[in-house]
Amino acid sequence: MTGINGHGGAVLYARVSTDEQARSGYSLAQQLEALRKYALREGYEVLEEVSDPGQSGASLERPGMDRVRDLVAAGGVSVVLAQDRDRFAREPAYHYLLRREFEEHGTKIRALNDHGDDSPEGELTDGILDQLAKYERAKIAERTRRGKLRKAREGKVIATRKPPYGFRFTEARDGLVVFEPEMAVVEQIFSLAAEGRGTTAIQTYLYRQNIPSPRGSRSWHRSTIKHILMNDIYRPHTYEETAALLSPEAALALQPGQEYGIRWWNRVSQKSRQVSEPGEDGERRYRTRTTTVKRSPEEWIAAPVPASDRLPRDLVDTARQMMASQRAPQRKHLAREWELRGVLRCSCGLLMGTHTSSSGGRAYHYYRCPRRNDYKRGVCDQRPIRADRIEPVIWRWFSSESKDPERIREGFDALIEHERYLMSRGDPEAQAQAWAEQIAECARLRGAYQDQQAAGLMTLEELGSNLAELEERRHSAERALADVRDAKERIEALENERDALIAAYAERMPEDLENLTGEARNTEYRRFEIAVTPLPGEAGGYKTTGVFCAPDSLCRPTQSPTR
Repeated sequence: MTGINGHGGAVLYARVSTDEQARSGYSLAQQLEALRKYALREGYEVLEEVSDPGQSGASLERPGMDRVRDLVAAGGVSVVLAQDRDRFAREPAYHYLLRREFEEHGTKIRALNDHGDDSPEGELTDGILDQLAKYERAKIAERTRRGKLRKAREGKVIATRKPPYGFRFTEARDGLVVFEPEMAVVEQIFSLAAEGRGTTAIQTYLYRQNIPSPRGSRSWHRSTIKHILMNDIYRPHTYEETAALLSPEAALALQPGQEYGIRWWNRVSQKSRQVSEPGEDGERRYRTRTTTVKRSPEEWIAAPVPASDRLPRDLVDTARQMMASQRAPQRKHLAREWELRGVLRCSCGLLMGTHTSSSGGRAYHYYRCPRRNDYKRGVCDQRPIRADRIEPVIWRWFSSESKDPERIREGFDALIEHERYLMSRGDPEAQAQAWAEQIAECARLRGAYQDQQAAGLMTLEELGSNLAELEERRHSAERALADVRDAKERIEALENERDALIAAYAERMPEDLENLTGEARNTEYRRFEIAVTPLPGEAGGYKTTGVFCAPDSLCRPTQSPTR
């Protein structure tokens, strides 16, 4: 598709992260408007405008970027335009991957702030500027983190999006004051726990009393209740105990004889990244994967907050002792072999758990969505499913499909083709090379930083900060390199599994399948990557995915078995 000056078609791409959305003057509309003017001036025909609102540039797993890559793979795109280079990605290695992937389809990647051209010198210039920009962002982030920790060491509270339950921020947003309406609820929670009630009983009580949760809904999460009970912000500490936890300058602001709660900072280190996975409706689903690492107690920083008169220390300690002394009741029916455990998924997306009830001396086994509880009715409408009704239906369907060796071959071939399709979005060898180069660069920069510190050009504190950032980059590159290698190994494993299963099932008699135990049936489901989802509505039925309903693009369900 050719524009008025002989150029081809262009895809316009705009991205803004959640933090950037809060700033004025840097919006999606502003980016797209600048790109339209550039495309018009250069004679490009705009094929599509793609935006990624609220998406971080630290990952390529973004809905908008996936759309751009699909458009490029389909052909007919001459250039992908963005306002700034960091709109595509904040990691220079990702620029390399995208450029190589787009070049395979005859597509260029352009930003309005490019400084170089297509020559090796131009690419080197842009690469150096990318590295400098990344270094400056890392320095800003490190200065921000250290500034917050310095504020905490001074005994001040670091304001978050919402204050802790039972408190409100001061006008300067560097301290907390007790909020009596919510603190009265906290008192009830501790009183119930001191009486020996567990988190589930407290959860049910709060729901039935129509007490709003910290999120504003009627549904209290048990993790929220446990967090309140074990949080030192609600436990009164004496003046002496509090002063011992603070720095000397922060302790000067304490009032002798007064009690304080403690809010801890720097207890964990969290790293988040967005990942995508195939959805059952053919669309990709995106979720954030967070890695949390606990820090040693020596790194924790305490900040004092006012203690509430509603929470005497003996009440808090009694509630904690009762919670610690509770043991999970002995689970009944552990010997039952749940055939669909880890296979049955609710239509809301969660794996369905197992539940057993008894009536008249008889046990009834169910698969139940975790969101389906009597105090959360309406959160998920999926009713519990009797195990003795669904398990035979799914096994009959599976048995009939698995008796045909050709059906097994077709299913595995489709899965293998799907894996190859995912890999074909970029050159696996080029991706592996890029991440290997990134690992080597981290090793080279580590030595350079150490040389600079030895020469007096960098302080020890700056060296530690830079080495920590390098270590994070190295770990990210190693994970990405492992993912590329794992994808190739998965295809080889699927090919080997296909041939082995065809041979094994060709020798198997029908009665052999019928005599399998529940645990063995579960193993067979997982081997064939079977997943089952109940269909909504009164008609019932189940949707199945896996080898026997392998994808054209992502996933195509077979004809649904009936209930």
